[in-house]
Amino acid sequence: MTGFAFRFAPDAADAARLWLQSLKSERRMAAKTLEAYGRDAGQFAAFLQDHLGAPAGLSDLEALTPSDFRGFLARRRKEGAESRTLARQLSAIRSFFRFGERNGLFRNAALLLLKSPKLPHAVPKPLSVENARRVAALEIPSTDDVPQWLAARDRAVLTLLYACGLRISEAVGLTLRQAQADPLVVTGKGGKTRIVPVLPRARAAIEVYTSLYPLPLAPDQPMFRGLKGGPLNARNIQLLVESLRGAFGLAETATPHALRHSFATHLLGNGADLRVIQELLGHASLSTTQVYTEVDGSHLMAQYRKAHPRA
Repeated sequence: MTGFAFRFAPDAADAARLWLQSLKSERRMAAKTLEAYGRDAGQFAAFLQDHLGAPAGLSDLEALTPSDFRGFLARRRKEGAESRTLARQLSAIRSFFRFGERNGLFRNAALLLLKSPKLPHAVPKPLSVENARRVAALEIPSTDDVPQWLAARDRAVLTLLYACGLRISEAVGLTLRQAQADPLVVTGKGGKTRIVPVLPRARAAIEVYTSLYPLPLAPDQPMFRGLKGGPLNARNIQLLVESLRGAFGLAETATPHALRHSFATHLLGNGADLRVIQELLGHASLSTTQVYTEVDGSHLMAQYRKAHPRA
């Protein structure tokens, strides 16, 4: 990444450019996220130059203390940066320092002592219908080194998140016996059981995966398996969706859980009753479902005019 100029010493500036290049090539980070991370690193470098009296080199980065990092956050807060911005900037700095340690360039444990700014609870933003379908269909070029069953597994899990509104823990924990039932019976938070209809596309995705998986699947064990044969870890799906952000140019809010939000929002946007969506999601409270969905004003007005006798 040659488009960023950092007020680091030459060795640290080279390390920062290598770090950004790795985010682009290895993590396939979206261009806007890369731009934000580069800007964050640039602001940190400028702060250090003022703070230390000279551009910071790799040895200076290794010698930084927790109070140095806090000084940067305090300055940014004074300049008007909000908690979300500060949290992202601290995340960018941590990413840079992890890269430095991973590649033997520099290391500093002081960052472990810092806590991220507290953020207000926020519901992940739903994806557009087009992007949700692209993610669920896993529309990325396949490679010869990825087994067919593995791609089919990922596609089936993502389809269940969007087409059925499952939590990621519910999807990866599904047994073969559960998956073969119609409708699907899911046990969610607090041991609460709910019934979820399964669209033909979701059932077909499951069948493709089970037909390709090379080993026998026990009926009462989680059917989605990892490369070594153990139960699939939810973190694998989280990392997969992270990689899809770069491939599809999605925002950082695109997560596996955002597919569940997309399920609810798109149903509501197409006229589904909020109470029905509450049951499908397994929410104990209707207020939780209301927060969970995002519908534009035009839809709300259309529903109002349709239902109100004087509209």
